[in-house]
Amino acid sequence: MAVLTSETDRTDILNRLRRAEGQIRGVQRMIEEGESCLKVGQQVSAVRKALDSTYLRMTMCYLQQELSNCLGPEDLQNPGLDNLLKEMESLLARIN
Repeated sequence: MAVLTSETDRTDILNRLRRAEGQIRGVQRMIEEGESCLKVGQQVSAVRKALDSTYLRMTMCYLQQELSNCLGPEDLQNPGLDNLLKEMESLLARIN
């Protein structure tokens, strides 16, 4: 089972989730206060985007971590691998 071993990645992902949590609380407050469906919908869309972005970041962290477990240090320095990871991230971002 893979866990987030990078403190930087863990902090980034937790911060993203905390922001999304705040946005969700804001949506709840908007509904309680009777805000228009359009405005609530816009905020829900923003929450979805934030969660999609967090999922993408988590997926890339997992991929990088697993590759580092499978490859040697010299392989990780390969520019081709770095380009591949950037392209993968770009492709995954388009799906969401």
